[in-house]
Amino acid sequence: MCIAAFAWQVHPLFPFLVFQNRDEYHNRPTKQVAWWEGGDILGGRDEVAGGTWLACSRGGRVAFLTNVLELHILPEAKSRGDLPVLFLESTKTPKEFAEELKTEAHQYNGFNLIVADISSKSMVYVSNRPKGEPIAIQEVSPGIHVLSNAKLDSPWHKAQRLGPSFKEQLCKYGKGEVPVKDMLKMLMRDTVKADESKLPHICSLDWEFNLSSIFVEVDTPLGPYGTRSTAALTVKACGEVSFFEMFLDKNTWKEKTVSYYIRRPKS
Repeated sequence: MCIAAFAWQVHPLFPFLVFQNRDEYHNRPTKQVAWWEGGDILGGRDEVAGGTWLACSRGGRVAFLTNVLELHILPEAKSRGDLPVLFLESTKTPKEFAEELKTEAHQYNGFNLIVADISSKSMVYVSNRPKGEPIAIQEVSPGIHVLSNAKLDSPWHKAQRLGPSFKEQLCKYGKGEVPVKDMLKMLMRDTVKADESKLPHICSLDWEFNLSSIFVEVDTPLGPYGTRSTAALTVKACGEVSFFEMFLDKNTWKEKTVSYYIRRPKS
């Protein structure tokens, strides 16, 4: 599972800023943030299915996702990590992409997807859950939002811990520069878990309890599972993009930053 907190069109210096933790088995082959083949997509990459959980493009498009917590999943379903890639490779607006996704959303296990185009100030949230209901498509309003493993801004324990702290830290630094790395390390390493009364009661309580913190660490029969990537993606009003990632590499935490300027369309 994953969690992301993001600020959209509310900070004068950063029209977009997202912090995200990716939770996965530690032994699942993964590439840290880098430019992909072809040089247009920047992000981490799942080497098993080939997709991503957070990525951006030279043209100023951004996509990230979280899984929806559910009791049963379809082993034959399409990989959810393909969804950000499909958006980043497309030329459709976020709304057009979301509408087009309607026809095949049922082929994926539960997902929450955010797609955005920075230049046009357009951001859309898409989800294929709850099951049996029409796909949810929602224009994301300017503000501070949290995406966990239910609907956007659902009041889950980890979301209620992260959202207010994220907002407080942004407000603390006003309209100027934000110490992104320090903020990321302080907010996204929170290991406080939920009381049983605040668990969603979807899966086993032990599993939900272990996943209820912002930063996840749990031993399983399949090996260690938990937060193995913590990233901050920021976009400044001048078009400068910075992608900072802390990631696990053979049980050692490492850091990497990649920066670039959004490529403006030719007139």
